[in-house]
Amino acid sequence: MAMPDKPLFSGPTSDGPAVSDASIAAARLPDIDAPAFEQIGGDASAGLLLLCDHASNAVPADYDRLGLGDAAFERHIAYDIGAAAVTRGLAARFGVPAVLSRFSRLLIDPNRGLDDPTLVMRLSDGAVIPGNARVDAAERERRIERFYRPYDDAVGALIDAAMASGRIPVILSVHSFTPVWKGVPRPWQAGVLWDADPRFARPLIEGLAVDGLLTVGDNEPYHGALKGDTLYRHATRRGIAHALIEVRQDLIAEPDGVAEWVERIGAALDGMGLDQAPHGVMIHGSLTGPVEPLLRSHRT
Repeated sequence: MAMPDKPLFSGPTSDGPAVSDASIAAARLPDIDAPAFEQIGGDASAGLLLLCDHASNAVPADYDRLGLGDAAFERHIAYDIGAAAVTRGLAARFGVPAVLSRFSRLLIDPNRGLDDPTLVMRLSDGAVIPGNARVDAAERERRIERFYRPYDDAVGALIDAAMASGRIPVILSVHSFTPVWKGVPRPWQAGVLWDADPRFARPLIEGLAVDGLLTVGDNEPYHGALKGDTLYRHATRRGIAHALIEVRQDLIAEPDGVAEWVERIGAALDGMGLDQAPHGVMIHGSLTGPVEPLLRSHRT
């Protein structure tokens, strides 16, 4: 597919007049190292925010590795292999902030709603998780307060800072997927997941596929409509353009592959004109059902 004739994100926002570059205050955010999340500092007014929900395979010592051996923590069940490195590379390339988790998804999955039955997995891709077998309501709440909520709050604060700068961001969440699932090879090198808002996802798919060298999944290998996930909570409900990119993990398991994919994704983002006028707020809803908008006003 051809790239758009004009940058996607140019012109006025959907809910007001365009804000000139001169009126957009620089909003340099600091690096933050917290137990549950890491924030990579960057310019919150640059128009792009990065998230990495499954960046880490870390489990605190008091959880005794959830009863699992070392090999389990090298698998995709514990984290998204290569996703953190790609996120860091993109943050450095564009000088933009990012929030990355600092705990394994085996403890609790920050990319799930609090009512999702897979929030704490007892069985993941054939592996029994002994430390999750008897998680009760009290332990679930402890994990929410210790891991899930601090990460979730950090994502919300990052978006608030970007909105307050005067430039509405687009949000890119970085994940990775296994090359084979249940014995079946997957044909895609990357996939872009989205729900009902096509503004960022479709041009990103086009940008990644423009040279014809890649098979890029459109809502493959998963569908992006997942009620309560990170982008639903923070982008769908706010009406902010967003997408989730999945890169096949064997392609980003080593530094050379990471560098190649940072450049591939970066070139696709360059083609969208991310340095143009502020992006718009527009509620598109969700294929999962009615959405309660989360609208906040910020002083520019």
